[in-house]
Amino acid sequence: MKKIDITGRNGSSCLAIGERLENLGAYIPEQTIIITDSQVRSLYGDQFPACPVIEIGRGEAIKTLETVQTIFQRLVELEVDRSGFIVGIGGGIVCDITGFVASTYLRGLRFGFVSTTLLSQVDASVGGKNGVNFSGYKNMVGVFNQPEFVVCDMALLKTLPQREIASGLGEIIKHACIEDMALFEFLETSREAVLGLDPGAVERMVHDSVLIKSAIVNRDEHEHGERRKLNFGHTFGHAFEKILKIPHGEAVAAGMVVAAALSVEQGYLNAEAAQRIENLVGNLHLPTRFTIDRGKVMDAMRRDKKRQGESINFVLLAGIGKAVVESIPIEALERLMDRLNLC
Repeated sequence: MKKIDITGRNGSSCLAIGERLENLGAYIPEQTIIITDSQVRSLYGDQFPACPVIEIGRGEAIKTLETVQTIFQRLVELEVDRSGFIVGIGGGIVCDITGFVASTYLRGLRFGFVSTTLLSQVDASVGGKNGVNFSGYKNMVGVFNQPEFVVCDMALLKTLPQREIASGLGEIIKHACIEDMALFEFLETSREAVLGLDPGAVERMVHDSVLIKSAIVNRDEHEHGERRKLNFGHTFGHAFEKILKIPHGEAVAAGMVVAAALSVEQGYLNAEAAQRIENLVGNLHLPTRFTIDRGKVMDAMRRDKKRQGESINFVLLAGIGKAVVESIPIEALERLMDRLNLC
């Protein structure tokens, strides 16, 4: 097992990579409530510690204030007080909801996560962003607050369908693109081990991704500057995700291909590097582009959280492993999309 620490304004977070769900009892106090979804409970409920369980539904549609309100009601019924502790056991949606509930109920309870998907292990559960969707827009209501721990049990990944594995790989590619050429080259040259979830490959990918993200978060917890780099591929990605109703990692993968092409157009990146990124995305069974209504894409981008006035803080690449942030007018992005036929 490997441990990585994140130091936040309100406390620190320990990321336990290779820890087991069955050892969760060693991390939690007696007064603990578990939040999980129906599928995770059916697969792994026999490994849960003896705690009350709040079960929620599955899918992006339940990541709402209505779900939060339902959980609040159950916490009231369970007479949870400020000594209570909440653990989210599941993927990114469970972790997001758990973190938001714990951060707001009784003005804040202690909490932790057990991440059960590749995407949540390398992204959603790391970094202290907790939120829910509102009025059709992703993560519009939320807080920055670090979990006390994140358990990344590699054995839980064995039950994931291939599409969920690919979705997690999208975020791993992102981390390589913005910060780590060595990880990028590993993904290029280890395709079979990566897609087959070879234990050594999984540990390398999760560890390196968490190390990259945690280092950035430690330097910029509340996304005032450097943390914006973690949004590489997400401006177009969130638009694709909203319009096409596809998994987050797939949307981000195609968003990275668009962002790489824009990086070439803006004079930051050479065409060969952009092609390597597109090739890697495709080789790991992720989409590289979509046929989509550009008007809908631009409408979604105008509601993006990264928008400031009529511009967006857009993440570009100056090379594989080197991200830069440039404020680009939304109208200029639209012209670039049309000229380059990006989607």
